[in-house]
Amino acid sequence: MDFDSSHRTAQIDTFLAKAGWGDATRIPLGQDASTRRYIRLVRPDAARALLMDAPRIEADPCPPDADEALRNQMGWNAQTRLAASRVDAFVLLADFLAGHGLRPPRIMAHDTETGLALIEDFGDGREIARQIESGLVDETEAYVAAADVLTRIDGLPVPLNLERGGEVWPILEFDRLALATNADLYADWLPPQAGGGPLEGKQRARWEAERDALIQQAMAFPRGLTLRDFHAENLLWLEDGQIGLLDFQDAVKGWDVWDMAMLTQDARRAVSPEAAEAAISHYVNTTGKDRAAFDERLAVIGALNALRIAGVFARLMIRDGKPRYGLFQPRQLSILARNLSHPALEGMAAFVRETTPFVFEAKP
Repeated sequence: MDFDSSHRTAQIDTFLAKAGWGDATRIPLGQDASTRRYIRLVRPDAARALLMDAPRIEADPCPPDADEALRNQMGWNAQTRLAASRVDAFVLLADFLAGHGLRPPRIMAHDTETGLALIEDFGDGREIARQIESGLVDETEAYVAAADVLTRIDGLPVPLNLERGGEVWPILEFDRLALATNADLYADWLPPQAGGGPLEGKQRARWEAERDALIQQAMAFPRGLTLRDFHAENLLWLEDGQIGLLDFQDAVKGWDVWDMAMLTQDARRAVSPEAAEAAISHYVNTTGKDRAAFDERLAVIGALNALRIAGVFARLMIRDGKPRYGLFQPRQLSILARNLSHPALEGMAAFVRETTPFVFEAKP
């Protein structure tokens, strides 16, 4: 997408004028990991907001009634239940979360067709990761506060659809196909990181058997609302002490432990054992869940997620020529190895040790 095209500029001009922000100074903040970018708006009266520029240029998200064959034909977004940067997904989920006492940005205006939204500006440097780095908040305190958000999400209903102003967005299930498609990134890209090739033949068949055994365990676990990208870069420490939520448009019917794995098993920053344990203990004690069962779920779902992320990092380095992800990979491999140490993952651990033994040698 050419964000700076005259056509896109004209669409933004029209949208902002209609929303009452046509006279605002525009300060580009850059593009995030998807096809979105953000522009800070400052009006003459000093009022501030963010323009979320998310053009609809990706493949459509998964239709609720699509079977596996159709999803495979549609591609990655449909296979893995991603929202494809849709503004309506962001707006409807923000409305749902705010309605249950959580703290997404307030939506001031939006236009789904053009992919534009005017949202509350939480300010710079408020990400939990930045606040901890700057010494402005204690790491354990921040992670317990984030875990407390998860205790509140745990009790929420998982509606089939969200509706507002005639727009409808489905909350789909994170299912077998989504888990398998994500985990396969390990089989396709981690062996090449050591100079080999993607897993094929008998090794591929063994991989699929071990993968499906983990997925079978996962599908038996209790389900709940999962925000999916719940980590310290996407969570903000607001002035009033609340945790602001930034990235939730890909929410699905998943598992309680997915978001906890994203929070405490973070490849982007070294989460101290003390902060991780405090977060998990707070969550388990507050929700009244059994700790041993939770730890098993966390290991199984955490391993499936870690296989995905390790594969993503390897692909970024090998295919996309982005060596900086090599800085994150040792920590990610150590996270994978730690999850694989749980007795419930004995089969997958043996397979990974045979095919990519360097996973167990990584030093975070």
